Amino acid sequence: MNQALLTRLFKSIEGDQDQTLIKIAFSIIEDEKKKGHSKLAERLNSILLANISKSNEYKPTLKVAKDFTYKVPVDRRYKLPLAVHIPHENLRHEMVLPSSVENKLLRIEKEYLARERLANHGLKPRKKALLYGSSGCGKSMAAERIAWNLGLPFYKVRFDSIISSYLGESASNLQNLFESIQDYPCVLLLDEFDIIGKQRNTNSNDVGEIHRIVNILLGLLEEYEGEGILIATTNLEGSLDQALFRRFDDFIELPKPSHNEVVELLKISFSALKINKNINLEYYAEKMKGMSYAIVVKIANDAAKKAVISSSLEISIDDLNSALDENKAMNR
Repeated sequence: MNQALLTRLFKSIEGDQDQTLIKIAFSIIEDEKKKGHSKLAERLNSILLANISKSNEYKPTLKVAKDFTYKVPVDRRYKLPLAVHIPHENLRHEMVLPSSVENKLLRIEKEYLARERLANHGLKPRKKALLYGSSGCGKSMAAERIAWNLGLPFYKVRFDSIISSYLGESASNLQNLFESIQDYPCVLLLDEFDIIGKQRNTNSNDVGEIHRIVNILLGLLEEYEGEGILIATTNLEGSLDQALFRRFDDFIELPKPSHNEVVELLKISFSALKINKNINLEYYAEKMKGMSYAIVVKIANDAAKKAVISSSLEISIDDLNSALDENKAMNR
């Protein structure tokens, strides 16, 4: 079992120290120590001990009826689903992030797990987050990572279904979607949120339906007290209506990768293949300065594919240079 799955499993374990499940968990920790995975064992042990100390007082539960089956609502006219489900096994979750961003994402996850303990003190977890930054810097992936770590179903809003040319239907679609997830624990992603969250411009001729949609969103975000987490992403932070902006519990900027993060991305991307000993990743990280996470990974994957197709045993300098030049041209 990989480290991410083990960590998720241990976060869900609760009970007294004498219970069979807890004893099995401690035996797993011992096995990891014997395998030389000391850091993992230490992390699992900390999670388990923290859960044991809290289990007698708190027993978090998801407020969903046993027979509850979630059905994605559809638009009234064409019967198109208003959101699409992405299976858990397809969620992207392995990320290289600055510690400041990593800590903010962890804070959302920890607060969600501790939501009932927070409620006992009159506090609420962060449930509405806005992720912003340039294209390709991992905003959508961060939302998927949160769903993965918390074990929650993941849904992505289909704005092509939400937005209707018929008067009033777009607002109705939004209301139906929010109502449908009120009692359903999930992560709902409003990707490229600026599509409907742009600033209201009093000089614009487009003052009808878009204004109604924004006003409906203001109310829906203000009133949302559901069981899941809402995450919106945008490339254009400055274009969002400020009234909408204030409805979120957290705002997290995902910047372009630093030099060290590019090096780490390249190492991870090349981990399945050998690279030529003359390739200096520090040098290439400098050449990729200012590129997004997505472009860095694409360059690495393109170089790897060139090596595989040519039946080479390793990625050559020519493979990497060629991939870099091609993507530099695309990135202009």
